[in-house]
Amino acid sequence: MALKWNEKFATGIEKIDTQHRELFTRINNLLDACTQRKGEEMIGEVMRFLEDYIVVHFSTEEEFMLKYDYPDYPSHKAQHAKFISEFSELKRRLKSGRISTVVVPTNRLLIDWWINHISNVDKELGAFLRTKM
Repeated sequence: MALKWNEKFATGIEKIDTQHRELFTRINNLLDACTQRKGEEMIGEVMRFLEDYIVVHFSTEEEFMLKYDYPDYPSHKAQHAKFISEFSELKRRLKSGRISTVVVPTNRLLIDWWINHISNVDKELGAFLRTKM
């Protein structure tokens, strides 16, 4: 099941939207690989991408929140921390050699993140930032 980017996911902040579109592409690559029963082959690449993405993307959002005094900063940052924690657990499983126990939870984490966090929490951040920038 591919996730299709459309403007309902856009925050209106180009830097954030560009990063989200890249995440969207990577999620779709993993979903496609799973559909072709190649998820185990793709999971390492996705995990490496996410290690960098998390640092860059969360820093971008958090810098905007601090710069413009975003009132929901603590809650938003807590959601980032939760994602990092869940991602760290998936990395731990992957390093322990249990690849088959990582593919499905990774898909779930990424899709849940996309549908819930980006389309709700990040859109609220974008609406706030558009009034301040």
